[in-house]
Amino acid sequence: MGPGEGTVRPGRFFGVYLLYCLNPRHRGRVEMVLIVHGFPSAVAALRFEWAWQHPQASRRLAHVGPRLRSEATFDFHLRVLAQMLRVPPWARLPLTLRWLRQDFRRDLCPPPPPHVPLAFGPPPPRASASKPRAVPVTDKPDQGSETSCSLCACVLLDEEGPLCCPHPDCPLRAHVICLAEEFLREEPEQLLPLEGQCPCCKNSLLWGDLISLCGMGTEEEEEDSELEQEHWTDMLET
Repeated sequence: MGPGEGTVRPGRFFGVYLLYCLNPRHRGRVEMVLIVHGFPSAVAALRFEWAWQHPQASRRLAHVGPRLRSEATFDFHLRVLAQMLRVPPWARLPLTLRWLRQDFRRDLCPPPPPHVPLAFGPPPPRASASKPRAVPVTDKPDQGSETSCSLCACVLLDEEGPLCCPHPDCPLRAHVICLAEEFLREEPEQLLPLEGQCPCCKNSLLWGDLISLCGMGTEEEEEDSELEQEHWTDMLET
């Protein structure tokens, strides 16, 4: 009964799950009751899973005490999880806490950060991978002309995967680094944004949703190669 790492990923799905043994005295059926998903890479999910299983060995979780004699293993894992979601590097990842069995649900203490949503039931089927949405037909430049970043005004190259605001009719097209810097103006010491205001339409955007909706690097051939490549968040120490 404890956390494990899941490699099943429809589209770009990296998650870690919590198991519960329904009849521990007789080594009965084990059921998956909780998934934490939204990791940027398989390595990030594996490191989270390792720290969840070995909190005493992670310097990030030195403040988490050992399991109490009166504390069930399941409750201990939830206590560790609550702390993990509040400390770096995990506190800034666009994660989702998903209960597969609502009858096992517990309120975490402390609660997850505001940008970590609570979901129930199996993950919804993911649509086929698609490229970042194009600008509206009426706004498309003439063939052969170049499109510029809305923030730095430099030319956007196809391989740079520009970010686009998901709100209808918003013309935002920006380099990832440009929009990240815009979102981090009040948090210059951070590397990963949580949320921010679209510089064009002024709507509030969650960084994790923006990256996901814009479908960065989700073509099938890119997905397979990404399993062999490092993501920059994999460099963050646990």
